[in-house]
Amino acid sequence: MADTEVQGGFFTAGTVPNREFVLRFCKEKYGTEPEYLWMDEPTFAVLRHSDNKKWYALLMSVSRSKLGAECHTDEAADILNVKCDPTLVSSLVSEPGYRVAYHMNKTKWLSIYLDGRVSPEQIAYLLDLSFKLTQNKSARK
Repeated sequence: MADTEVQGGFFTAGTVPNREFVLRFCKEKYGTEPEYLWMDEPTFAVLRHSDNKKWYALLMSVSRSKLGAECHTDEAADILNVKCDPTLVSSLVSEPGYRVAYHMNKTKWLSIYLDGRVSPEQIAYLLDLSFKLTQNKSARK
């Protein structure tokens, strides 16, 4: 996915795509600050457009057992939900590091495990796509 519009020098060798990576990328690229909307879920961070208030990403720490992971443990997994083209969602969910969206529309949203299985460049590409899919229609042109 070479057409990712990544700011120069953002990725360095050994970059780990974790929560901090996502938050820093979104702040530097889109000027977005995370919003923590739920007192009972302090790790859930919403990233949204400033003009139309639409979400383009959601960061969460969720029990692996709730995600239907192979291991039935309550150990938390950091995941990132992004809006995506339905065809791309159906293709990526068969790849390691992806699953149908947790707590979102499972046709148009995708969950990405932030555990190193998905490259930082791929995550940046999917964040760019989600940002574009959720912006005002006049801004997409």
